[in-house]
Amino acid sequence: MPAIEGADAGLPELPVKAVLPQILSAFASGRRAILSAPPGAGKTTLVPLALLGEAWCDGKIVLLEPRRLAARAAAARMAELLGEQVGQTVGYRMRLDTRISAKTRIEVVTEGVFARMVLEEPDLAGVSAVLFDEFHERSLDADFGLALALDVQSGLREDLRILVMSATLDIERVAVLLDHPPAIVSEGRSFPIEIRHRDRPPGERLEESVARAVIEAQRSEAGSILAFLPGQGEILRTAERLEGRFGEETVVVPLYGNLTQTEQDLAIRPAPPGRRKIVLATSIAETSITIDGVRIVIDSGLQRLPVFEASTGITRLETVRVSRASAEQRAGRAGRTEPGIAVRLWHPGQTASLAAFTPPQILSTDLSQLALDLAFWGVRDAGALRFLDPPPAPALAEARALLVQLGALDPKQQSLTERGRLMRRLALPPRLAAMVIAAAEEGLGTQACELAVLLTEQGLGGSEIDLNERLRRFRAERSQRAQAARSLAERIARALPKASEPAASMPSAGRLLLHAFPDRVALQRGGRGRYVMANGRGAELPETERLAASPMLVIADLTGRAEKGRIVSAAEVDRREVLEDLEPSIIRGEECFFDRQSRQVRARRVTRLGALVFEEAPLPRPAGEDAARALAGGLRDLGIGALPFSRDAHHLRQRLGFLYRTAGKPWPDVSDQALLTRLEEWFVPFQAGVTSLDGINPGSLTEGLRSLVPHELQRQIDALAPTHFEAPTGQRHPIRYDGEEPVLAIRVQEMFGLKAHPSIADGRLPLLLELTSPAHRPIQTTRDLPGFWAGSWKDIRAEMRGRYPKHFWPEDPAEAIPTHRAKPRGT
Repeated sequence: MPAIEGADAGLPELPVKAVLPQILSAFASGRRAILSAPPGAGKTTLVPLALLGEAWCDGKIVLLEPRRLAARAAAARMAELLGEQVGQTVGYRMRLDTRISAKTRIEVVTEGVFARMVLEEPDLAGVSAVLFDEFHERSLDADFGLALALDVQSGLREDLRILVMSATLDIERVAVLLDHPPAIVSEGRSFPIEIRHRDRPPGERLEESVARAVIEAQRSEAGSILAFLPGQGEILRTAERLEGRFGEETVVVPLYGNLTQTEQDLAIRPAPPGRRKIVLATSIAETSITIDGVRIVIDSGLQRLPVFEASTGITRLETVRVSRASAEQRAGRAGRTEPGIAVRLWHPGQTASLAAFTPPQILSTDLSQLALDLAFWGVRDAGALRFLDPPPAPALAEARALLVQLGALDPKQQSLTERGRLMRRLALPPRLAAMVIAAAEEGLGTQACELAVLLTEQGLGGSEIDLNERLRRFRAERSQRAQAARSLAERIARALPKASEPAASMPSAGRLLLHAFPDRVALQRGGRGRYVMANGRGAELPETERLAASPMLVIADLTGRAEKGRIVSAAEVDRREVLEDLEPSIIRGEECFFDRQSRQVRARRVTRLGALVFEEAPLPRPAGEDAARALAGGLRDLGIGALPFSRDAHHLRQRLGFLYRTAGKPWPDVSDQALLTRLEEWFVPFQAGVTSLDGINPGSLTEGLRSLVPHELQRQIDALAPTHFEAPTGQRHPIRYDGEEPVLAIRVQEMFGLKAHPSIADGRLPLLLELTSPAHRPIQTTRDLPGFWAGSWKDIRAEMRGRYPKHFWPEDPAEAIPTHRAKPRGT
């Protein structure tokens, strides 16, 4: 290995080189540091090489990259600077491709690989430093990897160095997490970038706007163009619109995650002399990699982010606006080697409304793998590790519930079972790990592993929705990536327990998927291509799709809103396979249920899986508590507004709501959601014998509401929140509790003679008086009746005398006789 004797030895003149002495100094005296440097500053390649020559660095340097493309590119560039091949001093390790040797000192790894390295060898033997590159992308693997590294450093390896590097970073938050280490900032090379805006016309397709901006830039400016689009679909459609628009001197190339390594390398390779390149890329080109020759950036302002819905276990991709940090990084790509231009396809005023940073993945993703790894690490409380953003408790609880269902966690101890330990060793998402283990028990492990790898590596086997077809194509593919994927499947299969007797026939993808996605078994309902899943949500296929005629599917992936998802990948399955393979989850028996159409409770003998009913036979209409519970289930679906509350019940709810708002517990919360949550307490016990919503006695609802009030407070309801106010005339007037404060609407003449403002709640809360004219029209709103008598009454009296001359309008109403007539008796 060529000797690297110091920060400046043999390294190219890139901006970060100026701060290398600060980094070396930080690690000479400490164990942690932060580096903020813009894209193109050279941090990814120069920092690891500079650290190699330090006295404390007698082991490996592990450099984490968010993507495989970035990892390969970083390793190749560092090896080139050393005059070596990748796999010697510098190598890389990722899921389908590893190039390291006994000589390797710098390992560039993807973030998920690093987490497995730590979990399998907690003391990180032979590792001197861990560098987190592009940490601002805030992937779940990066956050978890940093939390693990800090835990290892504090408990096992005080000598381990940790460097967090980023192009745009919330330095203050990271500094707090790392106990305020040195924070080093490299300003980078500063070439001016002209920001231009081209507001996209309403209704115009994104690819039309991007294609037009690319064509205009190609005609009017020199240099290569980098256009950012949210996903593969938009890139391919934009490429179609650009086809044939340029001469041979301009080449259009895509850049997204599903491309082969050769295709990705073509996109980032410099254009040949005399030629221009137009690169259509996703956020993959935002940081980490360099595309030489680019001086024009076209930014759609959009990106695609995964959003996990814990209630369904489904992750959907959502197209959202980029953050301001991302917009700045994208624009910065235009000024790497010379002054550049960034064209933003939005109105300039919209930039200020963009989020400052892209939301961290840990807040909106499936946490089942994290929960499995935490259990393996021996951590029950995620707060024991130092996360920049802790995993949300509800999502983590859902993830652990799934692991219990899959047999990976002990339901009481929340510790890993033997099955869970095997699942974690398989390097597959928990659902797919459970699938291959279940398949291995039937001698189908190899086939299940092929399907699992196919599902975790986008693009393998084509883009067919039918997974049986994709699996067939994948097995026949001869590309380097497909061969590496099949080799991975074989390695996973070798780690599985051997079945006593291999299966005689090739299983369908649908049957294999049953053990990964039992909640996504789907029955056709409502026409060709329309399905309902076992989790109760809807899903659709285009009617022209072959699978759309299938009576039953297992859905592996879908996108769009959960109530009407679009199926991305699925396989056909038959009822016999579902009933046999999912026997523990199949419910057979008698049950009461609420029929939404008739609004009645019915009973049936049923065979079902979740929301899917396979067989049913009607039974006599039920009664008693079972019927009441079924009614309650119907209410949770329909909402509390379906109940026939009487006027008295509505008023009681308003009064109890007022007491809860002003006094808090133990007065009950009677909001719609609170009542739906507590139906078992106040509704079910009062509906004995009722079998339909129309059969509910409104009086029973009033009784039920009162039952929520603790016994010792029952007598205080009327005292603290009376239904009526007795006026000086002896007349009773209702008090309204439908707003933020209690209101009394009353004719002003009935309040004559009253010297104190009326109040409730033991005199603590004044009523809001809506004083009206003899015609019941508002004339004054007040919370201070004596003040009104002494103040504005004079002006109002003058107006009222002219409008209602037959009525009594005294000069001093506080001393006058109250009346509900035109004039008091005897006047």
